[in-house]
Amino acid sequence: MFRERIISEGHFFRGPRRRSSFQKGNLKYVILDLIKDRPRYGYEIILQLEEQSYGFYKPSPGVIYPILQMLEEMGYANSSEQEGKKFYSITEDGSKFLEEQKDIADGVRHQMKHRWSFKNIGKIVSIMKEYHALEHLLGQGIRSLDNDKIDRIREVLSQAYNDIDSIIQE
Repeated sequence: MFRERIISEGHFFRGPRRRSSFQKGNLKYVILDLIKDRPRYGYEIILQLEEQSYGFYKPSPGVIYPILQMLEEMGYANSSEQEGKKFYSITEDGSKFLEEQKDIADGVRHQMKHRWSFKNIGKIVSIMKEYHALEHLLGQGIRSLDNDKIDRIREVLSQAYNDIDSIIQE
């Protein structure tokens, strides 16, 4: 099942695409929260999110700038050009919106702190080291193996996938 699913999705050894770190629409709360303290430019927001996530989340400009534009169009943010950069700051309407949506915004902040707490990050880093070591091991020797060994490795990987999937689904 694992092998067929990965091949049918066209991702081969890379696995399915990573899901976003935020539910649809929630990143706007984080951005408003960042610009409420002081004006920031887009790349600074990207770096701040990367820092808050200990490097596990770095949104692309293609994610951040459309949200900033949307916030500006909604009247929740405004921009000004300074030193050749477009700085965004929260408007009064943006502050009211953030306050009115306080429960959602607080939930997003809580989720970020939980997901990216240093305690969790350390464990995730450990898992990712094991994953990359396995990826390296397979990349080094898989082409020189006979069909029997390849089938055995596929069975082990399929079982590991199923075990991990059941843990995640618990």
